[in-house]
Amino acid sequence: MGRRTNYRGRKVVFPLGVVLLLFATVALVAGPSRWLVFLVGVGCLGLVDDLGATSPRGWREHGRALLNGEVSTGAIKAVGTFGLAAYAAAVTGATGAAYLAEVLVLTQAAHLGNLLDTRPGRSEKALGLTATVVCLASWSLVPLEPIALVIGPVAVCARFTLRERAMLGDCGASLIGGMIGVLLVTSLSTPAAYAGLAGLIAISLYGEFRSISSAIERVPLLARLDSIGRVN
Repeated sequence: MGRRTNYRGRKVVFPLGVVLLLFATVALVAGPSRWLVFLVGVGCLGLVDDLGATSPRGWREHGRALLNGEVSTGAIKAVGTFGLAAYAAAVTGATGAAYLAEVLVLTQAAHLGNLLDTRPGRSEKALGLTATVVCLASWSLVPLEPIALVIGPVAVCARFTLRERAMLGDCGASLIGGMIGVLLVTSLSTPAAYAGLAGLIAISLYGEFRSISSAIERVPLLARLDSIGRVN
């Protein structure tokens, strides 16, 4: 890990997501599962993107790069994430459109982690909010089982990102986004998965053309949640 300038011009440790990737890898060795393979895989792909410091950002820039004959690290990450999602979702037994929806939810959720990681702690809070909602909906902690071994490390990393001592990088943000995707796929009914996918796509498209940070700041409740725990 090295140091990089954050959104406020402060030099912070980067990418802290390597720590999450390490814990996820240990969890995979300790108890192999397709979900953990997916999380470790998207974390590794994110790390490749972190190392490609001059890589294009966003789907439009990646598309332009491909049209110009350049295979960006982001494009590799997108294709790799889809393949990992297809592998992981196979365990649910869904077929046809339902299976494709699950694959796309996993893929888009990993991308969502990156879209949110423009302010300290935002991706981690999104995971916490998602976990809270799915657990309350089922009145059980069972939905957390597929990602349980990585939740603690995420909470520890949030302490450092919120204090602006480190940044997750694509490595950590993709992994956290992947955890959100796993929670959704393993908890939602098929109709709810379609609705969740529509929401993820809508956020992704909005993030391509507008500032998600500005949108959050315009909604008082979201702005308040977004600022909790941050340093001034």
